[in-house]
Amino acid sequence: MQHTPHSLGYRMPAEWTPHQATWLSWPHKEASWPGKLAAILPIYAQAVAALARSEPVHINVNDATMEAQARALLAAAGAEGQIQFHHFPTNDAWCRDHGAIFVIRDEAPRMVAIDWDYNAWGGKYPPYDLDNAIPRQMAAYLDLPCLPTAMVLEGGSIDVDGQGLLLTSEQCLLNPNRNPNLDQATIEAQLRNFLGVEKILWLGEGIVGDDTDGHIDDMARFVAPGVVVAAVEEDPLDENYAPLQENLERLHAMTDLAGRPLTILTIPMPPPISYEGQRLPASYANFYIGNSLLLLPTFGHPNDARVRDTLQRCFPERDIVGLDCREIVWGLGAWHCLTQQVPAV
Repeated sequence: MQHTPHSLGYRMPAEWTPHQATWLSWPHKEASWPGKLAAILPIYAQAVAALARSEPVHINVNDATMEAQARALLAAAGAEGQIQFHHFPTNDAWCRDHGAIFVIRDEAPRMVAIDWDYNAWGGKYPPYDLDNAIPRQMAAYLDLPCLPTAMVLEGGSIDVDGQGLLLTSEQCLLNPNRNPNLDQATIEAQLRNFLGVEKILWLGEGIVGDDTDGHIDDMARFVAPGVVVAAVEEDPLDENYAPLQENLERLHAMTDLAGRPLTILTIPMPPPISYEGQRLPASYANFYIGNSLLLLPTFGHPNDARVRDTLQRCFPERDIVGLDCREIVWGLGAWHCLTQQVPAV
């Protein structure tokens, strides 16, 4: 019998459990923020400065020149704390999707890095060979076993509660541009085997403008075991209204491992944000939970405060740090997409 991480007692912990660090890849691809790369770097540096107050931060850069640029921007943002650079070249900045995903257990070796295959969201943005190499480099630096799997999976397409539940979407994981030779049952088995989860909860379609084909981190997120924050569109005429209502209905029908209904909290969507005629995937659900803070994308709208209040009730011990993402989201992602946690063991 072939052992799997699950059979060996490993599981993916929830994001709110303690981290030893947050890992990022410094933005440098002009095509990801056409005409706005220089504008987004100072706000990105503010996010790193906030994270560095919460926990150690590791940043992938392409070379010494990029490191020097990053250091200058971080100094201007007042960044202090443990910030370490790695000359691990990347194609793009979305560390949530190209970084390693870590599973833990109580005995040695206590943590393993899972190296899922990565194809830039269904081959949309070649080349992606450098990004696909990042998990192995992260694992080597951390001196961890690295377990490769041929299944394509991005970190933003899944969310776990650390108690056996995994939330994902049909639009993404069942998309033929990811794993055309794998059916739903095989994909579920792989998620169980490698991430140590027991039950896969499937939502449907993602939000408009999301080039990742429906990543869960723009739609619904666990905030405690069995507790989900779900994004809802309050304008019935908005194109996000129907798919998010359908997802909400699905969530209300779901149960945990003991058969208990999930607790569902709702947060509104921000107003539609478009740039050069393109609807952008702006969502408050793309928050990142650090050790002592929650990094919240904000959009200069009264809903910013409503969402902040909801999440503060979910995480009363954490500071809610809202940073304006109206420029950042031109890259089609926000803080959760740009970060990857390394669990503490």
